[in-house]
Amino acid sequence: MPSAYMEIAHVDFAAAIAVFGTPAIVFWGYVAAAVVLVLGLVKIIKDELPQAHGFDKVMPIGRLCFAIPMAVFGTEHFTITADIATMVPSWIPAHTFWVYLVGVGLIAAALSITVKVQSRLSATLLGVMFCLFVVLMDIPGVVAQPSDRFTWTLALRELAFASGALAFAGAQMSPKRAGGVPVLVTFARLVIGIAAVFYGVEHFLHPTLATGVPLEKIMPEWIPGRLFWAYAAGAVLIASGACLVANKKTRQAATYLGVMILLLVLFEYLPMLIASPKDIVSVNYFFDTLAFGGAVLLLADACGVQSTARS
Repeated sequence: MPSAYMEIAHVDFAAAIAVFGTPAIVFWGYVAAAVVLVLGLVKIIKDELPQAHGFDKVMPIGRLCFAIPMAVFGTEHFTITADIATMVPSWIPAHTFWVYLVGVGLIAAALSITVKVQSRLSATLLGVMFCLFVVLMDIPGVVAQPSDRFTWTLALRELAFASGALAFAGAQMSPKRAGGVPVLVTFARLVIGIAAVFYGVEHFLHPTLATGVPLEKIMPEWIPGRLFWAYAAGAVLIASGACLVANKKTRQAATYLGVMILLLVLFEYLPMLIASPKDIVSVNYFFDTLAFGGAVLLLADACGVQSTARS
């Protein structure tokens, strides 16, 4: 009887979602995004914005922009479990178990980082998890297809996500020496800097691609002067990335880069999402780019915290 009841409930619930004409993967992604957005705005408006000044007001928004996509990605592990399980290396047993575990971890980390409860621990674990993704899945992909620029783009994107989480965790740690910087923040600065330079070069080599994280999606033709904006975004990525790698004006570089990525999300990816709100590809591009911008702003915030600590 319980099994039959669960099957009926599942069918009825799936039918309820179908009434809205929205696939479950998209529906639950929007639900997760809405929940984290509301929780984050309440926290930020009540406790953080009144104490921030100038560009510092952007930093809590960056944390929220990073957390929201993590929750969205987490829901996908429960709606397209079988598809994601095929990405787990064949030598690892119990593929479905790991897919569910990662989904729980992503959602838990998103909530923890949003409300800043046990956030250093959750951000550290999240960063380590993304690093494991790179080692177990992305690097083998690069080795198998070293001439495929998309494998490099994906590997650097996952490392950038890891770096955002580790920068957030590192900002809450004490430096190893007086005037020093936690190693997690240094690692994040170098990785995001390298990724930004690589992405910037890609913008000049392939200016018709959607900006930010240059994957396969083409920038819509309705965007006026789209080649100009691609080159402009590429220039900002290269300049900011070079500053981060060279450790020069790191907070300013990360802040300007993060704000630019969020503007791209607002004026390029959001209209594409509005045009195809039920398309999982558009959803993923929107939240992937949002997460990249949030990761960059988490680095900017970490650089600002450490600068204050040294002064």
